[in-house]
Amino acid sequence: MEPQFWQQRWALNELGFQLDAAHPLLSAQLAAMPNVPKVFVPLCGKSPDMHALAGRYQVIGAELAEIACRDFFTEAGMTATTTSSGEHRIWQSGVYQLWQGDFFTLPAVAVAGTALIYDRAALIALPPQMRLQYAAKLQQLIPNAHMLLITLEYPEGEKQGPPFAVFANELPLLFPKACIQLAGIRNLTGQGFARRKFATSQLVEKSWWICW
Repeated sequence: MEPQFWQQRWALNELGFQLDAAHPLLSAQLAAMPNVPKVFVPLCGKSPDMHALAGRYQVIGAELAEIACRDFFTEAGMTATTTSSGEHRIWQSGVYQLWQGDFFTLPAVAVAGTALIYDRAALIALPPQMRLQYAAKLQQLIPNAHMLLITLEYPEGEKQGPPFAVFANELPLLFPKACIQLAGIRNLTGQGFARRKFATSQLVEKSWWICW
């Protein structure tokens, strides 16, 4: 999606993707996550998942919207310092560092020393061609990584994204050199996605460990 689309969602407080607590599929995998110093959370918004991750890691986030970065710290009762680095603005407090700006221009220095990625709602927020660009950028930024990815599946003819359906057969195309393992399944049929209700006959979330 174009940046203006997401900027408008934040400006209008149309945050149907937002959760109020850490994602259950993340919570189920926390104990199995690698013992490394940092985790990178692309397209992080103001996700509460970052607070769950902060119990074990320094959290590096990438987010387009200023509103999201500001609200993340404000709602957590933290005061962030801000600095600039090229096209990005860096928000920092405690173990959190959020790089505000276009993900596709994020410099490698932002994720230096990072080998762990967590993606709950980034890949599924993007249409097919942008998913290819996103995956390529991740692999360029972090050449050797473990990623916990959460995908969403539903009959594609029943709904238009975002969030988009991403099926297992697409993952090897996005991450051609990776080892891909299913980690968990969560059936949301009839329950809705985050704050939204979808009129789909099936709705399933899956978590994957993807290592390259």
